[in-house]
Amino acid sequence: MNQGEPTMPNPARADDHETRIADLLGRMTVEEKFGQLQQLAWAWNTGPGGGSTGAVEAAARKGLLGSVLNVVGAANSNAVQRIAVEESRLGIPLVFGLDVIHGFHTTFPIPLAQAAAFDPAVTRTDGEVSAAEARSNGVHWTFSPMVDVTHEPRWGRIAESPGEDPYLAARYAVAKVRGYQGDDLSAPDRVAACAKHFVAYGGAEGGRDYNTVDVSEQRLRNLYLPPFEAAVAAGAATVMAAFNTVSGVPAHADPRTLTGVLKDGWGFDGVVVSDWTGVQELIAHGSAADEADAGRLALSAGVDLEMVSTTFVDHGPALLERGELSQERLDDAVARVLRLKLRLGLFERPYVEESAEITAPTAAARAAAREVAGRCVVLLKNDGGALPLDGTAIGTLAVLGPFADSGDLLGTWALPGAPEAVPVLRSLREALPHAVVTHAPGVPADGSDVSGLPEAVATAAAADAVVLVVGEPSEISGEAAVRSDLGLPGRQEELIRAVAATGTPCVVVLVGGRPLTIGDWADQVQAVVMAWHPGIEAGPAIADVLTGAVVPGGKLPVTFPRTVGQVPLYYNHERTGRPYDPAVPEEKYVSKYLDVQDGPRFPFGHGLSYTDFALDEPTLSRERITVRELLAGETVEVTVRVRNTGEREGEEVVQLYVQDPVAAIAQPVRRLRGFDRVRLAAGEERTVRFTLGADDVGFWTNDPAGVFTVEPGEIHVHTGNSSRTQARRTFRIT
Repeated sequence: MNQGEPTMPNPARADDHETRIADLLGRMTVEEKFGQLQQLAWAWNTGPGGGSTGAVEAAARKGLLGSVLNVVGAANSNAVQRIAVEESRLGIPLVFGLDVIHGFHTTFPIPLAQAAAFDPAVTRTDGEVSAAEARSNGVHWTFSPMVDVTHEPRWGRIAESPGEDPYLAARYAVAKVRGYQGDDLSAPDRVAACAKHFVAYGGAEGGRDYNTVDVSEQRLRNLYLPPFEAAVAAGAATVMAAFNTVSGVPAHADPRTLTGVLKDGWGFDGVVVSDWTGVQELIAHGSAADEADAGRLALSAGVDLEMVSTTFVDHGPALLERGELSQERLDDAVARVLRLKLRLGLFERPYVEESAEITAPTAAARAAAREVAGRCVVLLKNDGGALPLDGTAIGTLAVLGPFADSGDLLGTWALPGAPEAVPVLRSLREALPHAVVTHAPGVPADGSDVSGLPEAVATAAAADAVVLVVGEPSEISGEAAVRSDLGLPGRQEELIRAVAATGTPCVVVLVGGRPLTIGDWADQVQAVVMAWHPGIEAGPAIADVLTGAVVPGGKLPVTFPRTVGQVPLYYNHERTGRPYDPAVPEEKYVSKYLDVQDGPRFPFGHGLSYTDFALDEPTLSRERITVRELLAGETVEVTVRVRNTGEREGEEVVQLYVQDPVAAIAQPVRRLRGFDRVRLAAGEERTVRFTLGADDVGFWTNDPAGVFTVEPGEIHVHTGNSSRTQARRTFRIT
């Protein structure tokens, strides 16, 4: 299925770039070439070890530095850039990188939340706003988007991920790349994107960060690689290697993936950058004997630019002299770095215009962040029409919980100096001017202190309705933030039960960076809303949804398990010889747990609205198609009629899944292959169209050479509003 047009370079400009690259390569010393492959950190660090501003300046002055990360501010970047451009022998500019993950000044919802919108336009908006803010501050390159598919909610970096589905991840990868890069990387409001982490980082055993990934060839190619291929096809300028091993081989030293798949297979001509000290960590992996060996392995495998550790610069010349590195590989890596700088226009415009620096979120950026955050909210439960809140009927609203009056709603990877989020309490007071809005936190976000419980219970009992804002602090999601338990931290569940026991209608708003296990407390409250970490405009966006100014339309991009013991639990699991049948729950010898109800608490694709929708059975443009026709580009069109049967406007996400019931390799029970978020007025109806081609019905085999096949047989097409939909039509491939 079409995932967007790639960024196409101007042929004449590309030829000019290659001419300039060849000229520079011919004039560079060996030491200067290895210097271009070095990235050092500036004043603040994102991992073990650390950079020194003095070391950066000295290396830049000698022409022995290609890139710097964590330089922020137009004046700072210009000062460092002048050293490289005006004092080094060849005057080659530096490229400045920064982890702009979901916002620079204007923090948008975390990427997992953006995936919940089932609308790639939201992540493109984030990319466009972030790129303009970052580039004006002298940042040329962001280490985003992270497109790691994962089945591990314990893994803290699921917050940065688009979730568990490769098709959804691929659609978002394309949109984020296009948002960052636009049509011209040299434009003053664009930055180079970096698809990370290549590859299979989301498969870490036990959800423990940096851990082992043991993956079959077919799962590597069917699950983990598609979002990266989509990002590369969309023109992603760079790719970052992963910290993990892939079936025993550290990703930083894996020529099969970095060179064989990425560069040779997909024709990627951009930069492969290491992760923070990832090259040096080959020693800890047990793959390299020492730093020289680590540098040799990584550079030979296909890493082009080394982040923070210095094995290339320190040992590269000697390795080259001994014949342990090839001149061809060295020149290719340098050419890739120079090509990035040329595409960014840094040779012509190395400095940023300091008077044009964006120093704070604009009103337009805040409005965009608010709209995006509202689109990311998922309504999980809404019994008896508890939501939206009726501002005319509520005399007193109690807003409780540790996050009710908190600015800690930005999520992981909010940049230093970014404004705090607007609190929910303030926003609800503004949205409900005729109600008395009371407040008590009840319990802290973590820890065992319950001294505030009596006040919270009394406040709830005296109110007409309760909004209880609970969840995870930002610090316990993201990198190196792995949890063994997915429940609410501290005594928050006790707070919910105590408040619910008052009998006052209660709405629970969950904030966090991952799927959470929602206990029996959910049966005691009237509504549950998943707001994630919504970013700078958290409060207004949540208030918009709770009051009905915005009708929720988000869907879960990841499965919510009943208990952590079910993990990994994901909708697109492969078929088993003894599947669980809910019609025969007493059957013992099937794939199930003895002590927990089968299946998730909330499935992938689930999300409610304040109105109702009816979806007709899908119709197909044809019932038979040949393998040859599919491989030649022909498709099957699927149409679905959707109607808003409620009394107010709303948005529904029409989802399309396919299932291959008989295949040489066991296939997932279903795979998402299309979605469309549509807005309908009350009573309005619309026909949604999808096309299915070879990519949607075929699969990769376990052949290590990479073999994609489309097999004859039936294909079941399911359409609906979650992964549990039962509506189905079938066509046959001959």
